Amino acid sequence: MKLIDRNFTDILFRLLFCLIFIGLGGEHLVKDDLIQKLMPDWMPIPHVMSFLCGCILLIGGGLIAIGYKLRFAAILLGSFLVVVTAIVHGPGISTTPQFITPEVEWLWQVLQRSNYVKNLCLLGVCLLLIHYKPGKWSLEAWLEGRKR
Repeated sequence: MKLIDRNFTDILFRLLFCLIFIGLGGEHLVKDDLIQKLMPDWMPIPHVMSFLCGCILLIGGGLIAIGYKLRFAAILLGSFLVVVTAIVHGPGISTTPQFITPEVEWLWQVLQRSNYVKNLCLLGVCLLLIHYKPGKWSLEAWLEGRKR
């Protein structure tokens, strides 16, 4: 007995999963003051880097949302997660920026640890998406149906 239709869970999965990428991507493009402030000091041209990250997040998240080129989107976002986790959140666990006061240093540590683990979880889903076939409510299925 099926409790929930596979096509329904597919679109729900894709929409819920991509929300974080679309939301953060939009934030990188529209209002990235805080994001730039949280970037490591060594990051070159923070505004441009933030814009590029926003584009990657929006493209990958958007493709997953519409169910098109999932393999490409999963590899794009997975690669992004590996890089950001390795060069930003990993080191952020053991270092604290100058602007963080001792009273809130614990909050910085929680932010970095939670982002590190969240990124690992998202990476796991991206690895699965490399081999995932979207359901009938996807652009890929619609395009396939038009070929016939």
